[in-house]
Amino acid sequence: MKAGGLSIIIPAYNEEGGIVSVLDKISALTAHIPNREIIVVNDGSRDNTGKLAERPGIKVVNHSRNRGYGRALKTGIQNATHEAILIIDADGTYPPESIAELYDLYVSGNLDMVVGARIGARVSQPLIKRISKWPINKLADYLVNFKIPDLNSGLRIFKKSLATRYFGILPDGFSFTTNITLALISDGHEVKYIPINYEKRVGKSKVHPIKDAINYLTLVVRMILFYNPLKIFLPVSGLLFLFTLVSLYYDIFVISNLGDKTVVLFTSFVQVLFVGFLVDLVNKRGIHN
Repeated sequence: MKAGGLSIIIPAYNEEGGIVSVLDKISALTAHIPNREIIVVNDGSRDNTGKLAERPGIKVVNHSRNRGYGRALKTGIQNATHEAILIIDADGTYPPESIAELYDLYVSGNLDMVVGARIGARVSQPLIKRISKWPINKLADYLVNFKIPDLNSGLRIFKKSLATRYFGILPDGFSFTTNITLALISDGHEVKYIPINYEKRVGKSKVHPIKDAINYLTLVVRMILFYNPLKIFLPVSGLLFLFTLVSLYYDIFVISNLGDKTVVLFTSFVQVLFVGFLVDLVNKRGIHN
């Protein structure tokens, strides 16, 4: 693996409508970056995506079947020559003109990851989608004690050595980017954000709103349990302790008898608190590294 240069990875699944334009723009706008390479991972496309990507200066890696966005990124990372990895989608939504800014900040700031946050002047994203993501994003902020401008942006640059270290917990689906965001920030790596525009995609979206929203929420909760379990266990145990006090007050001053409900609540409080500290201790011992 070469220390300098940049490996640009483009996962593509049935993107024949946008892949040519995206490759043309990326090739032209990154030609000044020394030793840059462009890798298209054709993720089992059933259209002409793979053939259209085959051109001089482009390395195409083919999956025999559709294996998922995250799996395509992993394949690209494994085939990358350089330590600096940049990912960008093939549907024309992310601006190739922002790649140079991300790369310059990554190099000059000696950072672990730089992310293009979709908060620029032009952001083509349905309001309902933003609203549905708001509580999940707030939950993620709570997890890492950091306001994350864009939890799952698909335009970012990071270190290959860091990404491969986390391969075991990085999923093969769309939540790859969410996972690597939470993982790096939770573990104290240097992550910066810059605002970018976000255009309407070319072609049909692969996202399933309800299914992906549920998976997205499940993912964030799992990451909380994985990286900072006390963020869940302490509030829950505190709530159970409060209920125990209220129940105890009722038992003593209203019915003058210690009820089973109070005993169950107190037992639950102790169990949840104990399990929380136990899980946190396991994490602090570095089991996830």
